[in-house]
Formats: sequence, C-alpha cells, structure tokens
Amino acid sequence: MTTIAIIGALNEEVALIASALANVTHDTAASLDVTRGTITTNAGEAITVAATVGGMGLVNAAATTQRLIDAYEPDAVIFSGIAGNLNRNLHINDVVLGGTLRYLDTDMRLVGQWTPGTEDRPVEEFYSDDHLLALANAALNDMGITHITGIIASGNYFVDTPEQVDKAVHDTGADAVEMEGAAVAHVAARNGVPALVIRALSDNADTDYEVFKEFDISEYANTAARLAVNILKRM
Repeated sequence: MTTIAIIGALNEEVALIASALANVTHDTAASLDVTRGTITTNAGEAITVAATVGGMGLVNAAATTQRLIDAYEPDAVIFSGIAGNLNRNLHINDVVLGGTLRYLDTDMRLVGQWTPGTEDRPVEEFYSDDHLLALANAALNDMGITHITGIIASGNYFVDTPEQVDKAVHDTGADAVEMEGAAVAHVAARNGVPALVIRALSDNADTDYEVFKEFDISEYANTAARLAVNILKRM
C-alpha cells in the first residue's frame, strides 16, 4: 500500500488533513504525535497517510522528515503550510508550489558537498518532485485557486521588514518565504524520497511576528491542507 508522510509546522496546518483520514491511530515518538490513517483515492484505492506537526524552523523540519522516513518508509513526503508572499503579482491565499527550494542563510558551497551532491557537483538548491507538482497543478486548476510553481526560500528567522524582504528576493529570487521547506526537500533528497512543498500565502512578509502570531491563520492553512488532501485522492 502506498504511504505518504505529511508535515506541517503548526497545528492549524495539519488539523484538516488529519480530520480527512479514516481508521486513525496515533504514534508518539521523537516529540511528535503522528496521526496515521487511510484515505481513499478517486480510483477507489486506499493509501496510508502519516501526518504530524513538526514545529517551526529548519532543524525541526529536518528532524521530523527524517523521523517519518525512518519510521514509515513513505513513498513521498508533502509539506503543507503557509508562507509570506514575496511576489507582488500574487495575493493573500494564493498558492506557491515549491518547484525550487533555497536556503536563506546557508552557504551551499559547503552543505552541497554532501549527499545527494558530490564534491565535483554540489547541490545548491532542492526541488519538488515533477509528478507531485503535476498532481498539485491539476488539483489547483480544478479548485480554481491562483497559483504558481516557483521558488520558495527557507530560513531560521521570521522575514517581516522591507530590508529583509529585499535581501531575501535579492539572494534567492524567491516568490515566498518560510522556515521549513528547503530542509524537508533536502532531507527527502538525501533519502531518495520524492517531496512536495505547498505554501498558501498568509501575508506579504510585512507583519512583525509578535503581531502575526495572534492572527487566525486557519483560512490559509486550510487552503494548503485542502490541496494536500486533493492530491492524495489523485494518487
């Protein structure tokens, strides 16, 4: 049976996905509460889903991804969540699919020497899987959601000032900024597991974190989560 691992950084990003599963059980390990269950595809086949909240930041995302790969041997890993918008042609609640994932604060000349790159040909960025991107694009078209397949930048700080926005765009050319996607794609690549990063835009990277954390992000998190469920049903 196909197994898909799904990660979000926040409870709101995973709640709708978990609620869509049948035959639910819970596993607790490595500071994670993993909801395991099944979902029926449009073709009538059951697939297994292991979904969890991994926490914010690159290390949490990397540790969670490796834990799910080790424990459940998934056929793919999907990250579903929100992000700050850096593309002025997009608007709040539009979706950016992470065709390319780049780090904001990592010297890839060093990191990229290790698997899945080599010393002669280091990896400087990571990518979502082409097949998963195609499923996501078809789902978004059917859902009527404005979206692009673009560049997502990930860093260990909350981008919320014009100076930080300008630097992020200059350094990475990103369409959206967040704190986990590149790490998920990086770890998945090291393990040879296809990955997909989904981001619904929740703000324009212009809100101080202390203010932002009081916002109700459920609408935007659910946009990404509904997409994740739609993708699962297309498998």
